[in-house]
Order: sequence, then C-alpha cells, then structure tokens
Amino acid sequence: MLPQDPVLLLSVVNTKLRDCYANLDDLCDDLQADQSDLCQRLAQLGYRYATELNQFTAC
Repeated sequence: MLPQDPVLLLSVVNTKLRDCYANLDDLCDDLQADQSDLCQRLAQLGYRYATELNQFTAC
C-alpha cells in the first residue's frame, strides 16, 4: 500500500522506482496502484513522471 500523504508518496514512489522497478508500469502492476491516480496526485505537487529517468521530477 502506498502512503496517502503526497510528499511521502513522492519519496516512496521514487525510491521504489530507483531500487525495485524498471518503469512506472511495473511499479503500478506490482503494487496494484492506479497509474492515472498516482500521476494526478503527484502532479498536484508539481511533479511528472520522466520516463527517461524513471522517476517523478519537478515540472
């Protein structure tokens, strides 16, 4: 389960992407997370998924 707090969510997701997953699709599939919802929640903080970096970065 992913945290509800947006700042903590950003940290956890980026750490998991760095350490465990090749891409966002793999992370969402494994954790049964809705990718669209995850991206929307992090977009509210001003972050977007950068495929080439495999992490969420500031817009």
